[in-house]
Amino acid sequence: MASSKFYAFQFTLILSILLLATSVPSVAARAFFVFGDSLVDNGNNNYLVTSARADSPPYGIDYPTHRPTGRFSNGLNLPDIISQRMGAEPTLPYLSPQLRGRNLLVGANFASAGIGILNDTGVQFINIIRMPLQLEYFREYQQRVSGLIGASQTKQLVNNALVLITLGGNDFVNNYYLVPNSARSQQYALPKYVPFIVSEYKKILTKLYNLGARRVIVTGTGPLGCVPAELAQRSRNGECAAELQRAAELFNPQLNQMLSDLNRKIGSNVFISANSKKMHSDFISDPRAFGFVSSKIACCGQGPYNGLGLCTRLSNLCPNRDLYAFWDPFHPSEKANRIIVEQMMTGSTEYMYPMNLSTILALDSQN
Repeated sequence: MASSKFYAFQFTLILSILLLATSVPSVAARAFFVFGDSLVDNGNNNYLVTSARADSPPYGIDYPTHRPTGRFSNGLNLPDIISQRMGAEPTLPYLSPQLRGRNLLVGANFASAGIGILNDTGVQFINIIRMPLQLEYFREYQQRVSGLIGASQTKQLVNNALVLITLGGNDFVNNYYLVPNSARSQQYALPKYVPFIVSEYKKILTKLYNLGARRVIVTGTGPLGCVPAELAQRSRNGECAAELQRAAELFNPQLNQMLSDLNRKIGSNVFISANSKKMHSDFISDPRAFGFVSSKIACCGQGPYNGLGLCTRLSNLCPNRDLYAFWDPFHPSEKANRIIVEQMMTGSTEYMYPMNLSTILALDSQN
């Protein structure tokens, strides 16, 4: 009798463990978190009352659903392609109602089109998720995940995750150079403005580290003066706008130095510098080498270089997006994004410093 009671107890215990195991999601693949602006926003702004949106055609024309998703792209954007290369599902926007349960363990995208390092960047877009709120959402995310898998596993998930952050471009094009004699340009000469925003960026990255991020890819700005929007407004013969190019040339080296200083202070290569300017400049300077017919004209837009206004149903639209480096006046096409991610994955230290993403993934898989 005692023996049968013992076996019944064992069976009940095993059954309880099995039920518990199936009810608590397991942490398997590496999580991926995304912060920043429209270059990496995958739909958060769809849930906001703002003009910084990409939720109407022809955005998304080459996405698997052929529908707009909130990505500022004809198809996939940088985080989507990085997820593909990692063999992971794409992260969902943090504001998406689908981001719950097991989906939370994949990671989350907190990015919001229009934002910058500074809180006054993108004020014309009104309701966007500026960096203090993106970081607060990251804290909130961790609380939500703790409810699923416990605090210890949540800490491990966050520490082991890959993080991508893309900031800086808007602090020039949607702040300092937005209008002649902008408030920031009156406050700072460019050589003083750049160290100011780099110092503010350092505060953001330090907070990100304090929230548990341990592998963070930080992209610099691309060649700001060469995008179709700036060519349309500032160029006479298709040459890149000199002042914006100067801004990028000042910003990127100072950003890289700041990242090196942070890593030295931490004692580990937490922050990885992605040389976006070099990555973009390759196909901007020699588009045909990459299969593009143009790196000056946007696929979707109007006016000179298709660089004026927004990409809408009424815009000029190229029939083959793979032939254009730029999808709209500011954002790369999916094909250009794939070229950029390839350099992130396998590029030399000229592109990724101190190591590329393939090296990071291989190194971290041994730990």
